[in-house]
Amino acid sequence: MQVVTLGPEGTYSHRAARAVDDDVVFRESVSAIVAAVDAGEYERGVVPIENSIEGSVTETLDAIADADIAVTQEIVTPIRHALLAQSPNFDTVASHSQALAQCRSFLEREYPDVDLEPVTSTARGVEYAREDPAVAGIGHPDNAGDDLSVIAEDIQDRSSNATRFFVISPASERADGGGKSTIVVYPNANYPGLLLELLEAFADRDINLSRIESRPSGNRLGDYLFHIDFEAGLYEDRAQAALEDVEAIAENGWVKRLGSYDKRHVLY
Repeated sequence: MQVVTLGPEGTYSHRAARAVDDDVVFRESVSAIVAAVDAGEYERGVVPIENSIEGSVTETLDAIADADIAVTQEIVTPIRHALLAQSPNFDTVASHSQALAQCRSFLEREYPDVDLEPVTSTARGVEYAREDPAVAGIGHPDNAGDDLSVIAEDIQDRSSNATRFFVISPASERADGGGKSTIVVYPNANYPGLLLELLEAFADRDINLSRIESRPSGNRLGDYLFHIDFEAGLYEDRAQAALEDVEAIAENGWVKRLGSYDKRHVLY
């Protein structure tokens, strides 16, 4: 089973994808990964959804809201950032914008004068460091290989740094069984108490919300949809009752059930 994820080889997404299958192919953006799974080109995709330091990955939120896909598993993996370069002498640090943000304090303290260059992935930044002695990359220390030096290890601002990944599949594989579920809600409404009503649908059934996030709908300014993760399977009576209330609240919009799934911790 081929798994598509963020490339090139050596990204943290690649590390998470290998927990699904060893046959991994790459795309240059999260949107392209979601689109490829939505089109049926691949059976599985792995996309980052949330980092413990920088929060949600908005590109993923927007892509899965627009696609007809399922979430079939959650993978949580620790993030170990290292500064990789040909030598200690460089004037640019290239990496994914999330990685640069996760190492902000270290970079400001140790390299206040270097230029920071956001690129499509941590592995792409490491590739640039291999090609150009004036560039350093940020990535897992194992990515140094034989031609780069590990200038500094564990440079992330917090040692608890970890990222959640969603394993996505075609919508036909959507499941109701699992310990967690994800939905996207577009109420197509705006009135006092709207968000409270959505929250009460779950609170009244003793269902814990592990994440709720608003994103612009793209339809008009000030119009939002909500990404909600909750700790119950869609098969449960209480979850079904909560979603009936949510669907009534969003009667002028829509509710997308991305499915239920279990969490898996992968250590590297």
